[in-house]
Amino acid sequence: MGYRDIQAGWQQDPEAFWMKAAEAIDWDSPPSRAFFDQGPAGEWFADGMVNTCWNAIDRHVQAGHGDRLAVIHDSPMTDSVSRLTYSELQDRVARLAGVLAARGIGKGDRVIIYMPMIPEALQAMLACARIGAIHSVVFGGFAAHELAVRIDDARPRAIIAASCGLEPGRTVAYKPLMDRAIAEATHKPDVTIVFQRPECRADMTEGRDLDWKDAVAAADPVDCVPVEGNHPAYILYTSGTTGQPKGVVRHSAGHLVALAWSVPHIYGIGPGDVFWVASDVGWVVGHSYIVYGPLIAGATTVIFEGKPVGTPDAGTFWRVIADHKVKSFFTAPTAIRAVKREDPQGKLVAQHDLSSLQALFLAGERADPDTITWCEDRLNVPVIDHWWQTETGWAIAANPFGIELLPVKKGSPTLPMPGYDVQVLDEAGHPVAPRTLGAIAIRLPLPPGTLPTLWNAEDRFRKAYLDHFPGYYETGDAGYVDEDGYVYIMARTDDVINVAGHRLSTGGMEEVLASHPAVAECAVIGVADPLKGQAPVGLLCLKKGAEADPSQVVAEVVAMVRDQIGPVAAFKTACVVDRLPKTRSGKILRATMARIADGEDFKMPATIDDPAILDEIRASLATVGYPRG
Repeated sequence: MGYRDIQAGWQQDPEAFWMKAAEAIDWDSPPSRAFFDQGPAGEWFADGMVNTCWNAIDRHVQAGHGDRLAVIHDSPMTDSVSRLTYSELQDRVARLAGVLAARGIGKGDRVIIYMPMIPEALQAMLACARIGAIHSVVFGGFAAHELAVRIDDARPRAIIAASCGLEPGRTVAYKPLMDRAIAEATHKPDVTIVFQRPECRADMTEGRDLDWKDAVAAADPVDCVPVEGNHPAYILYTSGTTGQPKGVVRHSAGHLVALAWSVPHIYGIGPGDVFWVASDVGWVVGHSYIVYGPLIAGATTVIFEGKPVGTPDAGTFWRVIADHKVKSFFTAPTAIRAVKREDPQGKLVAQHDLSSLQALFLAGERADPDTITWCEDRLNVPVIDHWWQTETGWAIAANPFGIELLPVKKGSPTLPMPGYDVQVLDEAGHPVAPRTLGAIAIRLPLPPGTLPTLWNAEDRFRKAYLDHFPGYYETGDAGYVDEDGYVYIMARTDDVINVAGHRLSTGGMEEVLASHPAVAECAVIGVADPLKGQAPVGLLCLKKGAEADPSQVVAEVVAMVRDQIGPVAAFKTACVVDRLPKTRSGKILRATMARIADGEDFKMPATIDDPAILDEIRASLATVGYPRG
């Protein structure tokens, strides 16, 4: 069956479609039906009984595949590679689950995980799932205050941490950050489990801290505990506009069914295939497609501890793909742009045998056509942009590589996946004509695997996502749909700027800037303008080795925007910067830069990769007259 047939099958009978999809996982007790009209946005498979860890590990071992490779850990930071089979992973996870269970931690209890990209992070997540505990992974090395906020919101019985994480040129000690967070938090965990890394051993707090290796060695393995389909598998905090993080909840059964469907159909990954997602377990991409998705499929997942550049060079991605025979590779456009900036001609690509690679997937920020073309020309495989959110847990729109490769339209993540009825609405909530910019919303109910609510914040969930457009989930993204149904995500709703009454997409302008041969990466922000309301300002990073006069590049991109978008854009100002401020997941902090340009106060983003960069941006904006006055 092709995509159109599958999509039509879902549209004609969503209940039957998802009940059929649910046959791909093992149930302790199957659900009586797929959708339950309960809770603020509905729930999926609520009365079934299931265990996530069983579906990710034990069923493969039981089926005779215990010797199959489950995990490859590739760490340029320690110059090491290690591997775990499904049987080895089962034993380690069952024993760690035993450590938790022996301390009375079980179904419904929360466990915070604060770890770098090491196999133990994956084991900690699965150990929680094994006993029905609800994990909340906090990005390793997150500031102590931000960790304390999450401790007080999730109220964990335990925290599982590593002694340190490794960054290029530095070691980040996690244990002191965890200790400070616990001291600051009102809620105190009963126990902490610390995995000691040889690069930085942590001092232990007597009576509270357990040494991971000692505790696991002494533990009795425990079996999987079945939980209800609507039992939370995890809480994942995402940034909130108020500064208070939002705890996205993921229900167990819907999560399993969505991942079991998406891994083969979108990514083309099946049993024994090697899938590499160059992200972090602290983000939703890591939850869905480093940890759970590949293992549910019986595939091999790669855990990578390094950076796209600098560990040791811009050829690291290609080396890992070649070394481990990666079939599908998934990263963020910003990571590819970093590689492209260091190696504009792609000379390092040619040094590696990439014959195993069948597709490159991009998500996390809009994939500009120039970046896609650069990859296509050098990798000679399909380059697939797809769009999703922390809240949805899997792709809203994608090109379903595992079903069929649909015609590519650069700048579009292609078509909605089953379960997502995507609409473009005006401010009054009315659908708009094709190619008209508007707010992108999804008609309720959302499909399995998406958020049913926020942790301990149902009212906030309704206000943030449901109230603005009744009957819809508000994505917070702006864009349009063309006459063929292809979705185009142009900006966050907050990044759509109003220039003299014209609603314009910063993403459309960035697409033009990125096409300049000297530009490696760029951002466009909307700044306050006394005459037009808002005016666009561009920030440009130039390619390494580009012999280009910055003032000439600025003049040329201004002319290009005028030519390709028109005078209506009023794009007259740009400056060259050394780097752009980003979150640790690679999202450019456009709103923060806009507040700097407007001279407004702002809260330091909790997820910023390097706070010092904001001073550089402030100085660069000053050279073009911002803030005004």
